[in-house]
Amino acid sequence: MTHTPFPFFVNADTISDEKIFPKYTSLIPYSDHKKASGNISQHNIAPEFEKTNETLNIININDSKPLTITNLKGKVVLINFWTYSCINVLRTVPHLIEWNAKYADKGLVIIGVHTPEFEFEKNIDYVNTSLQKYGIKYPVIQDNDHEIWNAYENNYWPRMYLVDPQGYIVYDKIGEGEYNQTEKVIQSLLSERNGNKEIKNIDLDTIFPYENKSQFISTNSIVSFLKQPVDFSKIKTPELYFGNQSAGSSVGNLEGVHLGENVKYTGPVLNGSIKPNTIFLEGKWKINHDNVELQSDSGRIFLNYSSNSVNLVAGGKGQGIVHEDNALLSNYSKGVDTISDSQFVIDYPRLYNIVNHQSYGDFRLLTIDVKGKGFQAFVFTFG
Repeated sequence: MTHTPFPFFVNADTISDEKIFPKYTSLIPYSDHKKASGNISQHNIAPEFEKTNETLNIININDSKPLTITNLKGKVVLINFWTYSCINVLRTVPHLIEWNAKYADKGLVIIGVHTPEFEFEKNIDYVNTSLQKYGIKYPVIQDNDHEIWNAYENNYWPRMYLVDPQGYIVYDKIGEGEYNQTEKVIQSLLSERNGNKEIKNIDLDTIFPYENKSQFISTNSIVSFLKQPVDFSKIKTPELYFGNQSAGSSVGNLEGVHLGENVKYTGPVLNGSIKPNTIFLEGKWKINHDNVELQSDSGRIFLNYSSNSVNLVAGGKGQGIVHEDNALLSNYSKGVDTISDSQFVIDYPRLYNIVNHQSYGDFRLLTIDVKGKGFQAFVFTFG
């Protein structure tokens, strides 16, 4: 269900080039906000980041001034709600990093509001490690109690708001994609801020010499993976959660899913047809609220899926060896996190890209041989 918290904003789905250029003010009548919204609502103005009885936990901040909407007036502010283990969020990160490098000196301020989905994402050390892993250098606010999330009446990861120099929300983008369109809005707002001086597309290679570019934009295989095209029409397997939260577990074993209990699972018969888009376990596992945790020294995870890439949000300790259709992964199907012998090793709770094919195809049987008591599996996501 689409939830529209702000009664007056520019929706990314309805903007054309003609509407954006040459003057963004024609789209947003600043002098008539109350009339346009149909009622008097403070939600036309971007809510502050202040938290009740608590100091803001801000990462990557070098300025001694408090990070507030008030202090940022005069700037164009992009507020990005995200969480570090979500693939939909992570695919937006390279674009945000590029915009930060291209437009920060022209008046753009990007602020990440990190609102956790899973309990482990509340750990600021893990968040810091993820910022370094993905090369994020703009300020990030840790929103463990969802206070900023609730102030913005948000329901989505990711979600981007653009705030104009007067402090009004003028653009609302739910979900990933449409990056060129969002960048045009950024350019238009910056152009207006800078006295209608045209802000053009910038070639990063001309701004930063090649040898210095890596300090702004990571060029490793993780970023290459995150930037590869995704055809959602060809993904036939939805997100699949292991734990017993929200809509319930996607585990389909006959033994059932019993919250808080240790269950000894028998794996499916591999010479038969395994129900697609359903997780099957083998071994002794504990069913937690948001994950399943291996209680035996070894276990297995099975999934009959259809997509180009497979990601597993996992934590605890241990490792997994990935097979597809009863064979180890080839060099053409290994994920970013699967090393030699199709193995991935848990370093901290996060998203692990375990399979990455060259193209979409039919259903494939994924088998993960898990080693290590304490291995935790949270969710499968796809691309």
